[in-house]
Amino acid sequence: MGKTLFEKVWDNHVVDQLENGPDILYIDKHLIHEVTSPQAFSALKERNVPVFRPQQIVATADHNVPTLNQHLPITDELSRNQVAKLRQNCEEHNIELYGLGHPYQGIVHVIGPELGITQPGMTMVCGDSHTSTHGAFGSIAFGIGTSQVAQVFASQCLLVGKPKSMRIVVNGELKPGVHPKDVILYIISKLGTDSGTGYFAEYAGSVFENMTMEGRMTVCNMSIEMGARGGMIAPDETTYEYVKGKEFAPKGKELETKISHWKTLPTDDDAVFDKEYTFDAADIGPMITYGTNPGMGIRVDEQIPTNENESYQKALDYMGFSQGDSLHKLPINYVFIGSCTNSRIEDFRAASKYIKGKKKASNVNALIVPGSQQVAKQIQAEGLHKIFEAAGFEIRQPGCSACLAMNDDKIPAGEYCVSTSNRNFEGRQGPGARTILASPMTAAAAAIEGKIVDITQL
Repeated sequence: MGKTLFEKVWDNHVVDQLENGPDILYIDKHLIHEVTSPQAFSALKERNVPVFRPQQIVATADHNVPTLNQHLPITDELSRNQVAKLRQNCEEHNIELYGLGHPYQGIVHVIGPELGITQPGMTMVCGDSHTSTHGAFGSIAFGIGTSQVAQVFASQCLLVGKPKSMRIVVNGELKPGVHPKDVILYIISKLGTDSGTGYFAEYAGSVFENMTMEGRMTVCNMSIEMGARGGMIAPDETTYEYVKGKEFAPKGKELETKISHWKTLPTDDDAVFDKEYTFDAADIGPMITYGTNPGMGIRVDEQIPTNENESYQKALDYMGFSQGDSLHKLPINYVFIGSCTNSRIEDFRAASKYIKGKKKASNVNALIVPGSQQVAKQIQAEGLHKIFEAAGFEIRQPGCSACLAMNDDKIPAGEYCVSTSNRNFEGRQGPGARTILASPMTAAAAAIEGKIVDITQL
């Protein structure tokens, strides 16, 4: 029997298998940031244990950094202390840090791929749920808790049970105006937020094969939102071309050797998955969420479904919606285009296409937050900043920003924000904030029109 992509990468990294227990999995790259690493470093210090392989760790400051005046001292005490502690810990343990002011600084799941740190066939972990982003390269990437961060620091290995395998196939042609974010929101709306629990998902079919790498990253980023441990897409020519020439990617003969290995990774024809789902691309339209989890999603042209569940009604009450409502033409006051889901240059190019030559609605506050210093430079180099600024959008400096309100970028209570981030939980973007997840194109259109619109009709 053949093996799946997931099984091939996993099996290549098993150091030992405990009898009737979890595997000891070797970790190729460990990504860290200022929020979940301090406690892990403290745990090492208490036990007088050194970091085993500092050269395989990459650090950045992203979650609670300000997105204005990053050259000035951070005013928030907690944020300032966390960023300072990260710098101190990295210096003590000889770990590469892309902190504020560094040309490579940015959201951890944006800088890994754009710098060539993320490569096919790797195992990657980070103390962050959306580490699944890196699975777009055919790597096994997943988020870990603080105690596991310490475990990887100390051994470059992780004690972890092997998940089951799931394949999600989407074939056909996407309609114009339907983006990768719409595809994954559609999948989660159909399968539910617990459908992937205990599984690692592989996305297959013509829709994913035709996606750019940045689109694939958006899809894999949100795998965690359906409960999956992570998501993967088989590496192909699109992957190799993206990796080629990146700062820390292999070069020359080494790259040729790597690609030869990467070509062996895709799932074998006779491999068997524990669970499979199939969808038709023709059924997918521009998506928005209406509740307080990413599974509560509908096409813009649909109505909120009926459900007698008490928690379902509680979610609608929080959002100020009723069963049967249409959100088409719902007035909104905030738009956020950013986060590890949609803050890459491709996202801003898509948004700028709709925005060019237009003005945002006077009632809308619209934030553009690049995912990294590299993306910020691309926005400038391509002149996209002129389009955004002329339309009345505010461009900020790189960071997680209004995705999770750990910084100053918060949405006021009771306000609707059309957001390109990954979570619409209660208070996610600020106490009482109401988040509506959408693609960059749908978010851009909402900012211009001052309400939610169906971009396929414009």
